Amino acid sequence: MEFFKIKKDIPFMKNALVFNAVSFVTFALAVFFLFSKGLHLSVEFTGGTLMEVSYSQPADLNQVRAKVGTLGFSEVQIQNFGTARDVMIRLPAQKGVSSAQQSDKVMAALKADAPDVTLRRTEFVGPQVGDELAVDGLKALAFVVVGIMIYLAIRFEWKFAVSAIIANLHDVVIILGFFAFFQWEFSLAVLAAVLAVLGYSVNESVVIFDRIRENFRRYRKMNTVEVIDNAITSTISRTIITHGCTQIMVLSMLLFGGETLHYFAMALTIGILFGIYSSVFVAAAIAMWLGVQREDLIKPIKKEGEDPSDENHGAVV
Repeated sequence: MEFFKIKKDIPFMKNALVFNAVSFVTFALAVFFLFSKGLHLSVEFTGGTLMEVSYSQPADLNQVRAKVGTLGFSEVQIQNFGTARDVMIRLPAQKGVSSAQQSDKVMAALKADAPDVTLRRTEFVGPQVGDELAVDGLKALAFVVVGIMIYLAIRFEWKFAVSAIIANLHDVVIILGFFAFFQWEFSLAVLAAVLAVLGYSVNESVVIFDRIRENFRRYRKMNTVEVIDNAITSTISRTIITHGCTQIMVLSMLLFGGETLHYFAMALTIGILFGIYSSVFVAAAIAMWLGVQREDLIKPIKKEGEDPSDENHGAVV
């Protein structure tokens, strides 16, 4: 399905150096903010108090957030779990204040508006648990990166694997850079969004790489730059349809999903936008700089009695 068809190839690779320079500057700024400001980690990583409360009627989360917000806590996570009457509250750790004191303070504030609210469970999530979550998150990211590289190296060629993983890590670092610069809360939900962006971005890269391989086989007179330009141009309509529909759904979560989904949707929004850019301009350009050529993807077959110097001998993918 195509909304439109561009008859003349757009010379994307003509400006590849400019695109890569923009990517490098953006990447460098993201790294700078990560080191200078750091991530604003949520309770899951830093430790704090976890409370589960229950109401006799469906709870108004906005009202609960407003009430807990008056107690002076810097960052509080409030969401439903199980049913609409059950609410989970995550409070950041405070110096000199125990978990029991925090829960008593919150319950007193909640009972002032809703005497029927009951405390079902309260526990302290220590920093050690946060360290384990951080390590597990990094391990998950490492496994995803290695898996993507192996997959692309097997399906295509190692030059494509290297270019795609550089482009995808470029997306991840930029997402983290945004969260560091604006000091948005980085939670497990955001980490899940980052991992989702990795898979989403590599899908776009695979589509373009597959078209490049097909073009090498179909257009024997085209050079590498022309092949890449044609591959990107011919997939523009597909890119607009796929990413446009996905972005509409993510924006709906961002605008109407409430606080629970806000930063999750924000990470996806940034990742999808930069994922399009990196897959089209960064990954393809790096593959070109690495010297990908027809011989990398199409292996010549030497027939018996055929002159190896003959440029017209057979080739297969």
